[in-house]
Amino acid sequence: MYGQISTLAFVGIEARPVEVQVRITPGRSALVIVGLPDKAVAESSERVRNALHAVGLGLPYKHVTVNLAPADLPKEGSQFDLPIVLAMMVAMEAVAPDAVNGYAAIGELALDGSIRSVPGALPAAIGANAIGKGLICPAACGAEAAWAGEDVDILAAPHLLSLVNHFKGLQTLVRPHPNLEEAGGPVPDLADVKGQESAKRVLEVAAAGGHNLLMIGPPGAGKSMLAARLPSILPPLSTEEMLEVSMVHSLAGELMGGKLATARPFRTPHHSASMAALVGGGSRPRPGEVSLAHLGVLFLDELPEFQPAVLDALRQPLETGETVIARANHRIAYPSRIQLVAAMNPCKCGGGAPGVACKRGPKCAADYQGRISGPLLDRIDLQIEVPAVSAADLVLPPPTEGSKEIGARVARARERQRARFLALGAKAMRTNAECSGRMLEEIAAPDAEGAALLRQAADALGLSARGFHRTLRVARTLADLDGLDRIGREHIAEALSYRGETLRQEQAA
Repeated sequence: MYGQISTLAFVGIEARPVEVQVRITPGRSALVIVGLPDKAVAESSERVRNALHAVGLGLPYKHVTVNLAPADLPKEGSQFDLPIVLAMMVAMEAVAPDAVNGYAAIGELALDGSIRSVPGALPAAIGANAIGKGLICPAACGAEAAWAGEDVDILAAPHLLSLVNHFKGLQTLVRPHPNLEEAGGPVPDLADVKGQESAKRVLEVAAAGGHNLLMIGPPGAGKSMLAARLPSILPPLSTEEMLEVSMVHSLAGELMGGKLATARPFRTPHHSASMAALVGGGSRPRPGEVSLAHLGVLFLDELPEFQPAVLDALRQPLETGETVIARANHRIAYPSRIQLVAAMNPCKCGGGAPGVACKRGPKCAADYQGRISGPLLDRIDLQIEVPAVSAADLVLPPPTEGSKEIGARVARARERQRARFLALGAKAMRTNAECSGRMLEEIAAPDAEGAALLRQAADALGLSARGFHRTLRVARTLADLDGLDRIGREHIAEALSYRGETLRQEQAA
């Protein structure tokens, strides 16, 4: 007796097809699973045995072999329970082979036969559609899987018995509908920030061009407060971006109730986070914070408190927009196109706050800021000083501009960038921060006065090639905020002022 059904195994965000083959032969009673299963897959034998008993079936007193093909692809997770039990029921002639031929299945079984949710329903549905099949999944994952498209046949079953009854025509499982996460409470508004006008200007520039930002200032200056309000001026995710983000969150099991969010991710890991937590990995590789922040913001507060090796692991994702985790038997890539926003004190003592002076002087600041490598700093487009807020600032009336007005300017600047990249055939690019090389020189060529200033600054400041292009990217964003096609001297000058040269000179002094 033989039965089989398709399922999917995840390698990064890619869902690779797997065939679950079951053969029942005479011999000693046993249930053997082969095909590189991990511990969770190996333990499915007991869940399958009890789920069959819950629907009135029992394993025959024979030798049952379950093969997960291809045999050289590691199989991880509990999502193989449902395809194994369905292939077994086909082999036992409890379900017709034609009923499951057009489907791939994922799902974890409970001992009472109910089907529990598993991570990865959205990429699984997309992967199943790619091989011309529908998807059988838990009812809790149905709304998430439905986002794969209206042409994808989705069966979302709450219980194994309801699935069997559907195949026999005794009941009908209705196709689930995609669902969006409802907007939460009020988002922190930039109108709450008094003073710090220059910092708010830089935050607007960072949002408009997707630039990485480092804020250096004493405790209580408002660095974290400013960073928390960055999402309020970012444009919402488009439908395409929403699917990109949700595929990563689905694999991490972070889609609540299968609802997709329209807001951009804003991740704030603690400075004690390990390398696996920040960039991904582990014995069972999972996306890290940098991938969960894809197309959103990764905020690192107290940047020098992170382990230097962990921070340097961010260099590749910041450069390529992708996190690659290499193992002896496989290579996994997660999308990581993020906007890095970081904050730090000038020194470990917190010097610079009103009434607080550093006891160790410049050496304290040099040691503290020296924990951040030069190559990582070179990938941060905007580096600014955030001074302490005075009492006079706090008694001022609320600012006339809030997140709504600033967000409108950001949206217009991003629309200019999108139209520009589409005209140049670069559909994958979304912001100026992603542009480099020949295309950057084409779209960010300054006028004569701007070019002369940039040449002088390159000689005086010793700009590296990356620093040169970084200045051009920021200048291009400043021109987009002004609604101009040509970059002028004023844009180059403002972009150079955000390089953090003043901070480095103070440190050197």
